[in-house]
Amino acid sequence: MVQFKNRYMVFEVMIDSKDSSGKDPIIITEGNLSKVIKDSILLNFGECGLAMSLGSFQVKYVNPISKLCIIRVTRDDHQKVWSAITMVRSIGNCSVTLNLLDLSGSIKACKRSALKCDEAKFEQYKLEVGGFVPPETCSLVEKCFQKIKFLES
Repeated sequence: MVQFKNRYMVFEVMIDSKDSSGKDPIIITEGNLSKVIKDSILLNFGECGLAMSLGSFQVKYVNPISKLCIIRVTRDDHQKVWSAITMVRSIGNCSVTLNLLDLSGSIKACKRSALKCDEAKFEQYKLEVGGFVPPETCSLVEKCFQKIKFLES
């Protein structure tokens, strides 16, 4: 039996500008994040680099509130994907910066790190909004926490 060696990356999406109402100009989803990373790999490493990187590439988790994301890539190509991630400058028309927080060889270690970061970012979010968090936001965050806990490779 052959075991595939993967790397898991936990990173945050920092949106550089907000509109006048204080809301984010774009909602981060698995689809638009995957597209922008694949486009960056294609631009910086060509079609061959993209084809090699897509073997195990998958966006495993995205939290639209805290902007925390987890992706899976092959061990052989994780540095290529990492460098492509650092070269991403926009999602849609919105200027962003992607910051790698953790790189792990197992989903278990990645889950611990992501949960810790997500909880800290939610506490920071609560402080920013003055302690009152709408019930729908709380339920969305709770769903995200549950999704992290049940992540599997």
